[in-house]
Amino acid sequence: MKEYWTSLASLLGVLAFCKSLMNSIFPPELHFAFLKLSNRVFKLFSTFCYFDITEIDGVNTNELYNAVQLYLSSSVSIAGNRLSLTRAVNSSSITFGLSNNDSIVDTYNSVTVVWEHIVTQRQTQTFAWRPMPEEKRGFTLRIKKRDKNLILDSYLGYIMERANEIRRTNQDRLLYTNSRGGSLDSRGLPWESVPFKHPSTFDTLAMDPVKKQQIMDDLTDFAQCQSFYQKTGRAWKRGYLLYGPPGTGKSSMIAAMANHLRYDIYDLELTEVKSNSELRKLLMKTSSKSIIVIEDIDCSINLTNRNKKQSNETETGFVEDSGDGNTITLSGLLNFTDGLWSCCGSERIFVFTTNHIDKLDPALLRSGRMDMHVHMSYCTFPSIKILLRNYLGYEEGDLNDDVLKEMEEVVDKAEITPADVSEALIKNRRDKERAVRELLEDLRSRAKRNAKNGSLEEQEKMALDSPYAEENGGGGEEEEIEDNICKSSDDY
Repeated sequence: MKEYWTSLASLLGVLAFCKSLMNSIFPPELHFAFLKLSNRVFKLFSTFCYFDITEIDGVNTNELYNAVQLYLSSSVSIAGNRLSLTRAVNSSSITFGLSNNDSIVDTYNSVTVVWEHIVTQRQTQTFAWRPMPEEKRGFTLRIKKRDKNLILDSYLGYIMERANEIRRTNQDRLLYTNSRGGSLDSRGLPWESVPFKHPSTFDTLAMDPVKKQQIMDDLTDFAQCQSFYQKTGRAWKRGYLLYGPPGTGKSSMIAAMANHLRYDIYDLELTEVKSNSELRKLLMKTSSKSIIVIEDIDCSINLTNRNKKQSNETETGFVEDSGDGNTITLSGLLNFTDGLWSCCGSERIFVFTTNHIDKLDPALLRSGRMDMHVHMSYCTFPSIKILLRNYLGYEEGDLNDDVLKEMEEVVDKAEITPADVSEALIKNRRDKERAVRELLEDLRSRAKRNAKNGSLEEQEKMALDSPYAEENGGGGEEEEIEDNICKSSDDY
């Protein structure tokens, strides 16, 4: 045994001597050239090629590295043995990641690739413009040479798309509002945000199912048709106008749209915007995949129909300063929704709401600005059934047929809003039979009142249009109508 160790030591000494001799005979340049030639020969006969994706490209973060990390998180949770767990800011889910110096096999279009996560210590630098991480991280992609074109043409693009979907799914949505007076927050942005937790969905929205499905299909088509908008030369945006009486679910519709598409919401308060320039800057600071909302636009600022005479409008249609320093013009708002500045981002939806569509200028309502007009009407019979299911848990066959039939007969005549129905059901949700009974009584009383008011209006209109009323100034019959109105008001 002693002789064995002695022979091994002698052999190591000979090897060390040969190495030092080679270094003295062959200069480092020649040694480097030999290694380079050997590497080329190895690559020539190798069937694989390798691509390195580093975490930091120079001084900037490599977006492809983050995309690969997210993409692999959907696979390693099933196939990996050693995983790293992370949870991003504003995220409600935990992300699985590939551990340091570990590898995983992926398949794309029947092509097998190997990803390896390489982590090494970074060499200390004496000077740097910005501090660098102590560890140097990156992914190495190994593929066969014959699959190189397929991987470079479509696989990396597919990874970017999947990463965006995963990021949008994992990240909580935010509700933004513009800062008061145009001030900036701590990050230098004119928007303040809170987590968006509204539970409204299209399943719980009380409206006609056919109309609801049309809106959902339109939203899905918009989100999936980026190539169509590019091919036709249109900005990737769409406008929706929600109009109808108060309490018909316009705000709930906006929340359902955001939850359906998983978009952020920017609630723009026009009364806090002082000029067209500030309005454009707010638009520039919004992100893609978002819904920009202006609620009650007919009440926010004076941007009403130019065909109607307005005391504070000029002949050119611009809105004069109302005295509070607000100088937004109709032209500025039109350019905001459909001008050159409207295409500074992509995949945006503009939603305006109003209780009085007749007060809005036609230029604001045309296609290209408000592409889809959605009338949020009073409750219909399908809407009533949705609300009964939401608040009381009633399904199609749980209620008495006679009760459903009477509801169907009176609901259109009652002209009741979903908000009023919801309140009636919430108040008695612990006693389902009482809730249905009181709702039916409310529908009957509203239908009766509306019928009586409608008959009085018809009598008044007939009296004013009659020849006798024109000859005598409508005095006699007008007095009779007034008496009837007074009597009916006494009844209430």
